[in-house]
Amino acid sequence: MADVAQAFVPGHVTGFFTINPDPDPTKAGSRGAGITLSDGVTVTVRPASEARVVLNGEKLRMEAVERTLRALELRAEVRGVTDLPLGAGFGVSGAMALGGALAANAAFDRRLSENELVTIAHGAEVEAGTGLGDVVAQARGGVPIRLDPGGPQDNLLDAIPSQERVEYHVIGDLSTDDVLTGDTDAITEAGKTALSSVVGKPTMAQFMAASRRFSRESALLTPAVKRVISDVTEAGGTAAMAMLGETVVALGTGLSDAGYEPDACRIHQAGATIQPLE
Repeated sequence: MADVAQAFVPGHVTGFFTINPDPDPTKAGSRGAGITLSDGVTVTVRPASEARVVLNGEKLRMEAVERTLRALELRAEVRGVTDLPLGAGFGVSGAMALGGALAANAAFDRRLSENELVTIAHGAEVEAGTGLGDVVAQARGGVPIRLDPGGPQDNLLDAIPSQERVEYHVIGDLSTDDVLTGDTDAITEAGKTALSSVVGKPTMAQFMAASRRFSRESALLTPAVKRVISDVTEAGGTAAMAMLGETVVALGTGLSDAGYEPDACRIHQAGATIQPLE
C-alpha cells in the first residue's frame, strides 16, 4: 500500500445533454458532448480515521465523493486543489469523485481496473444528483461525444479532434440538482437534436452552434449569459453556455476580443491520470 496517492482530473464543460434515468445509477446518465479542460482538479487521497473531503483547504460535504468511498469500503481523506469554481459548470464534483477513486485505488492497493473505478465514481455522482456525464467525459479527455448514457461499460464514446485554446467567464452558479429533478422533457428533446447535428458534422464550429441552440431550446439560457454570448458574437468570436452553470465558454480569444478578462486554458487531450506526488 502506498499510503498516499494523487490524481489529476481535467475540468469539463458540457455543451448539451439529454437526461436518461435508470434504476441502476451506473446505467443512468446522459448523452451529449462537452470539452475537457487543462484547468482541472488535483486530488490527493490518504488513509484517515473517518471519511472526509477537503477542497482548497476547506472541509465540506461532497456526496459524490462520500458515496465513492463507501462503494470502495474505505476511510480516507480526499483532498482537492483547483482554481475552478464549484457549482459553475466545470464538473468539480465529478472530478473529485473520479480523482478520489483513482487515487484511492493506488493508495490502498485495491487493484481495480479503470472502467471499474470510473463506473463507481459515475454511479456515485448520479446518486448524489450533481452530474450525469462529467465523470465519463473526464475519464476520456479531449472533446468527448457521449453516444450512450451510463458508465463506461454501457457508454459508447466518440470525440471531435481539436486542440483549441479555450476561454471562460464565470457569472454565477446554477443548481444541478434543481434542473435534473424538474421538468426535463424539453432538455432531452433539445439534447437529442444537438447530438444528432454534431454526430453528423463533428467539428468545433458545429459543437458550439449546437450548444447555443440547445441552451435556447432547453430554456436554460440566462439573460446574463445571453448578453455575454452576444458580445462575443459581435466581436467575431464563438461562445456558448456551460451546462450546468452561469458560465460562458469561448474558443480562441473570443471573450478577450469582446472586452472581457477571462480565464484561459486549452483542451486537455488526456483523461484523468494518476500523478507523481508533488
